[in-house]
Amino acid sequence: MTDEFYMQLALDIAWQYQGLTYPNPAVGAVVTLDGKLLAIEAHQKAGSSHAEVLALVSAYTTLSNTSMDFDPRDAQKAHDFLLSLPQNFFLECSIYVTLEPCSHHGKTPSCASLLQKLALKNVIIGAKDPIEGHDKGINIVGRDANTTIKLGVLEEDCKALLEPFVIWQKRAFVLFKLAQTTNGRIGGGYLSSKASLTHVHQLREVCDTLLIGGNTVRTDRPTLDCRFTQTQAPDVVIYSKKDDFDRTIPLFGVEGREVSIVDDLSFLERPSFVLVEGGEGMLDALKEQIDWMFIYQTPKLSRHDLSYNTAMNLQFLHTQREDVDMMIWSRNLGH
Repeated sequence: MTDEFYMQLALDIAWQYQGLTYPNPAVGAVVTLDGKLLAIEAHQKAGSSHAEVLALVSAYTTLSNTSMDFDPRDAQKAHDFLLSLPQNFFLECSIYVTLEPCSHHGKTPSCASLLQKLALKNVIIGAKDPIEGHDKGINIVGRDANTTIKLGVLEEDCKALLEPFVIWQKRAFVLFKLAQTTNGRIGGGYLSSKASLTHVHQLREVCDTLLIGGNTVRTDRPTLDCRFTQTQAPDVVIYSKKDDFDRTIPLFGVEGREVSIVDDLSFLERPSFVLVEGGEGMLDALKEQIDWMFIYQTPKLSRHDLSYNTAMNLQFLHTQREDVDMMIWSRNLGH
């Protein structure tokens, strides 16, 4: 198998957590030994173990045929465990990671320092870390004479995975979510599977702001909570020229939520993660601000008239299955 093959495995699993790791980047990692696949893991949530750490713990369980008595997502425990292993345990292993291992010690210890101490045979990296102060991990890993470093494997694909992280460092990353049938219809109640609906609620849980249009509030009278994940619902911004909303609808009654009504989009200048849910009007209004589209496409045909009757050019970045639905990550190329 080639380096590109293993890096693609790391990319594929990282995409499953795209956005869910906010404010951290989505990162995937693969560990091999003599061409044998030992582990495929991804960073799952900010503050928990990074992809490299999860992959190395998983590789240990594969090689030793044992299970762990702690949660590998506990970053400090996982680091301490890996450092307690015999010094040459991973000596002949290779690790593939989509992003340069972090050099800093923040909510989690430095992955670069960990890899340097574990002295793996090969460290293959997709893209360099673009954030000053987090970069230079390659220099730390390279201090061990046993380790060979290779940079730039599937680099453009790894940079695409990293794009939201780069954007929300300087302004809002705007993700427009939509659900449609195979023939492009959006009306007629829930279109997505429960698995897809749960994924939407996971995105709502981590985003800074859920942006919706006034017509959605007036017509659909939504709740827009996180009931499928049993977590705190996001703050909502309603983009509308008029403040004529019925404050008794469920949207305004969610505990711990702040609902704001704005008639301009200047708040998008602030670094953040903004999830947009809405119809054709909202899509048209935000065409210049949308960075990515996230499409849940269900395997149904519908006679419903409602659709996104608009013009946009998209670049498909990644597709994956969620139950019966197809999930499509797309970049907005304009119109």
